Amino acid sequence: MGFKLVDLTQEIYHGMPVFPLHPTTMIFPNITHEETEKKIGFPFATNNLIINEHGPTHSDATYEYDPNGKYIDEMPLEYFYGPAVCLDLSHVSPDRSITIQDLEAALDHSRQFLEKGDIVLLYTGHYNRSYGTDEWLTTYTGLDYLAAKWLANKGVVNIGIDAPAIDHPDDPNYSGHLVCREYGITNTENLCNLDQVAGMRFLYFGLPLRIRKGTGSPIRAVAVFIE
Repeated sequence: MGFKLVDLTQEIYHGMPVFPLHPTTMIFPNITHEETEKKIGFPFATNNLIINEHGPTHSDATYEYDPNGKYIDEMPLEYFYGPAVCLDLSHVSPDRSITIQDLEAALDHSRQFLEKGDIVLLYTGHYNRSYGTDEWLTTYTGLDYLAAKWLANKGVVNIGIDAPAIDHPDDPNYSGHLVCREYGITNTENLCNLDQVAGMRFLYFGLPLRIRKGTGSPIRAVAVFIE
């Protein structure tokens, strides 16, 4: 028996695109090989990071959208790993939101099923089409309220997407996050490579850093297939 891993995590780099209201990601040298060799007689190098909890591929703590919610270090780890399904919604135009009918059709087409405790990833194709362009942060689809609630009522504990947010950018109610608040579940944004797992069921890992009172955390998201 073997394992195949598919990396679903965006690269973290200096100046990477981040959601509005978040600071620029900065990576800069802390100390060089030459400097440490002079100081202690052995060469090593380290960098410093300035990064927002919600900058790169990340998951949200419920506290982000609920003042009475849990911080990231308080949330059940089961929300960040477990059985997962990726639904192919790449045909949905950025001009409109993802509906219940879209989710039902994608689930039926995949011949998969949803169970309580599942993680659902939404492949919209936005990363493949738009990452690195001006449209990355402005022009993508997202869940409408009823679609997000449909997933929550199925028992889904984590909703992921290959876009900056699970909400449509024109949605003033932030419907996906609103449902996550109502049901006390998390969501995962800025995924990539979902085209490689679309229509499939697999084991997902996207563990957050143990940030004290964190509102969210960068993660290393992977899909694990047992072969």
